[in-house]
Amino acid sequence: MTNFEELGVREDLLRGIADMGFEAPMPVQEAVIPELLGGDSDLVALAQTGTGKTAAFGLPVIQRIDTERNVPQALVLAPTRELCLQIAGDLADFAKYVPDVHILPVYGGSSIESQIRALRKGVQIIIATPGRLIDLIDRGVVHLDSVHTVVLDEADEMLNMGFVDSINDILSHVPEERKMLMFSATMPAEAAKISRKYMHSPREIVIGTRNEGARNVRHIYYMVNARDKYLALKRIADDNPNIYAIVFCRTRRDTAEVADSLIADGYNADALHGDLSQQQRDTVMKKFRDRVVSILVATDVAARGLDVDDLTHVINYGLPDDAAVYTHRSGRTGRAGKTGVSIAIIHSREKGRLREIERIIGKTFERKEVPTPQHIIEKQLYNLADRLERVEVDEEQISQYLPGVEKKLSWLSGEDLLRRVLSLEFNRLLDYYKDAPAIDYIDEKPSRKDRKERAPRDEADKDRRTAQRGMARIYVNAGKSDGFFAGNLIDLLNRAVPGQRVDVGRIDLMPGYSLFDVKKADAARVVAGLTGADFYGKHLYSEVALPDKDYGKASGRKAGAKERPARPRAKKHSPRK
Repeated sequence: MTNFEELGVREDLLRGIADMGFEAPMPVQEAVIPELLGGDSDLVALAQTGTGKTAAFGLPVIQRIDTERNVPQALVLAPTRELCLQIAGDLADFAKYVPDVHILPVYGGSSIESQIRALRKGVQIIIATPGRLIDLIDRGVVHLDSVHTVVLDEADEMLNMGFVDSINDILSHVPEERKMLMFSATMPAEAAKISRKYMHSPREIVIGTRNEGARNVRHIYYMVNARDKYLALKRIADDNPNIYAIVFCRTRRDTAEVADSLIADGYNADALHGDLSQQQRDTVMKKFRDRVVSILVATDVAARGLDVDDLTHVINYGLPDDAAVYTHRSGRTGRAGKTGVSIAIIHSREKGRLREIERIIGKTFERKEVPTPQHIIEKQLYNLADRLERVEVDEEQISQYLPGVEKKLSWLSGEDLLRRVLSLEFNRLLDYYKDAPAIDYIDEKPSRKDRKERAPRDEADKDRRTAQRGMARIYVNAGKSDGFFAGNLIDLLNRAVPGQRVDVGRIDLMPGYSLFDVKKADAARVVAGLTGADFYGKHLYSEVALPDKDYGKASGRKAGAKERPARPRAKKHSPRK
């Protein structure tokens, strides 16, 4: 099997894509990367989004940059702002260990002045929508006379959107001697004209079926422990501040529980399932189409016939049994020239089903790490900065209030004022994610030797009593035999522990006791709140768990005792900015 190194990819880029989980190149990457790095021909690649195109052109584009020259050397044209940002983000990830490469997305709908300032500082790779790039060329800000590589991504979509004249104009500013690559799912007549006019004896590469309909969908999966699926969903939502998504669940019960939990945690969410009346469904759908609700949690049956444009994500909270159902779900995003993302949140036992879906639909899912707290907070801060930059100011209305406010805040420097604005917006988010652990599932199978040398049972028990990094392990003398389950624990914490809501990590429920993780800063008040609390007549005792203590004996309850029916389950709460 070919690897990226054999394709000629440089070592620093290999490190970057290894961090992203790339293992073996996809067919379009095998075909395109060597040609862009060393071939003589221009390329026309017929391939859909989701086939690995961005890495196919992005890696060689970065590798061919002369970091000593801080001028535009590579140009990528994309039809939409969303695709433009996605490409720029991916190239930045590829170039993680190439610090002297400067990449800039330029697109309409954002401040042209800030883009001009960034261009004047020096940029080597420009990812642009045609309309905004023409504006910048006309202003004399962008000069393309040093560009040696041009990529037209989703060329058929750009032409369908009426960009043919803009593309012709842009290419007239690029040197005659350059490497050119056109990606297109289909080959309409206008694309063929551009190929004949601007490309030099292009070689055609077909990935999949020629002229197959475009599906601008990227397929991603996150693997976590089953108990951490909801935490992963929240992190995905927090990492995408402008998310507009449908979350698909397998059952009505899951749909209602996930939606209720999201609402309780401060997200603009609602549920769509078969128990709703037509009037309730219409109300929910109106809120979703009006963007009052940004996350719709739904079953497949309830979502039939649902037609909503501009979805950024489809999230599979539970994988369907039928690959055709997955195809229908993922096809709800990436419409009308827009790009979309289809995400699967799975646990280890669902990996086989994921691979079967991959085989049937002919797509490869990218495995991603669940967004880290640091990455989420950075994304949220930049989103706020973008909103501040684009906010419309009514000068006439606001000016009458400015003198008093300026006088009140005159003692603050500009930097102090910015820090306070950001803290006002993000203190709750910062506090929630403080010391939050990684929740990715590590699915490395132990070797046969490791299995033979597996730790004895008392060592496994000791591991159960050990907290995850950054957390404290708490013991409470109630377990499954008392009818005490995760929902009861969350409900009890909300009722018995004063102050801010407690974020709970790993939970282990035993017959006579339970162990669970909380942030170290919360441990003392959790223990104090639970000790002496009442659980249906049982007097509770709690302490910070000791790794060497045998809590099975301390609980005073025989293992395997008959379990009581579970109490009504409560929803988990956590703050949302």
